[in-house]
Amino acid sequence: MTNLAAAPTAAPVRSRRARIALNATTIVLAAFFAVASALPKLFAVSAAVDSFDTIGWGATGMYIIGALELAGAVALLVPVLSGVAPIALSALMVGACVTQIVAFDGENAATPLILMIPLAVLAWARRARNRELLALVRRAA
Repeated sequence: MTNLAAAPTAAPVRSRRARIALNATTIVLAAFFAVASALPKLFAVSAAVDSFDTIGWGATGMYIIGALELAGAVALLVPVLSGVAPIALSALMVGACVTQIVAFDGENAATPLILMIPLAVLAWARRARNRELLALVRRAA
């Protein structure tokens, strides 16, 4: 009999289809956050500039949010960060939803909520990676 407590970093057993679906979801979300969300902010596309001016955050806020989204996209693809990245991106999406509701009268507020669904699935599926990350941080401290 195997003691699961003795192997906290052991990955759960998943079917091949489940692994493919999780990896595909990860790649699609990383591409979305990098290309469709972060890059327009980092390259100061006029629509992004106008949106951040409307909410009063200006260029600084736009670049910070763009950098956070790009970092989250990259972190989704880094195995040891793949458990914490969807949690961090979900927190960013909560902020995006609230901002859409407050500053834009709810226009496009559903988009961040919809993105949170696959992020939650990834966070749950990759939760064992958080133990690995915590062990690395404790070892480094």
